[in-house]
Amino acid sequence: MEAFLQRLSSRLGRDMPAFVERPQWKHAPQQTVFQGYSQDELLDELKKQCTRIHTTLVETTTDGLYHTIEQVIDAHGGGPIVVANDERYEQVGLSSFLKREDVHVWDVSLGRANIEAAEKANIGITFSDMTLAESGTVVLLNDRNQGRTISFLPKTYVAIIPKSTIVPRMTQAARIIREQKHVPSCINFITGPSNSADIEMNLVVGVHGPMKATYIVITDC
Repeated sequence: MEAFLQRLSSRLGRDMPAFVERPQWKHAPQQTVFQGYSQDELLDELKKQCTRIHTTLVETTTDGLYHTIEQVIDAHGGGPIVVANDERYEQVGLSSFLKREDVHVWDVSLGRANIEAAEKANIGITFSDMTLAESGTVVLLNDRNQGRTISFLPKTYVAIIPKSTIVPRMTQAARIIREQKHVPSCINFITGPSNSADIEMNLVVGVHGPMKATYIVITDC
């Protein structure tokens, strides 16, 4: 990278600076959106946004999570279901859920069979690493145990959202990602079901991804 920048500076007839100082902007409105909001207030904003992005939001507790997921699955027509190989399922008491006959747990050793399971799945479920209250956007830090197809090949997408991970907007999410020691090669930002609009602004839902989306917020997590 340094050699590339040096060559670019040379072509432009400039000396490459040894250090670039980050500018200090007089106005930073991106920092003030929902500034000082509590997690409860951020959740209220997320609820409002979900009504705009055609997404159902359900609140539950850790103890009630299993029952809530079963209700959501039934409401969307049942399995097959594809989920990530994620230790957080065990942390919130969902180990037995992963043993259901209609659940496929992502297994890197199976290769493309995981993608085929996602193609056939009616529902894909992941945990949200961060959720943006301003836009209703789920942030997924995908890795080898959580393939990106889990969230966009099934007909329905379900995100499990610990309330503590809700942030105001993209500004805070970008900062958190920048502070990660190991940033995954694939980061997905998902805002409800897939949407597409032509030049006449006729909205069509579910053209190139899930037709429905549900967010399950764990209020004590």
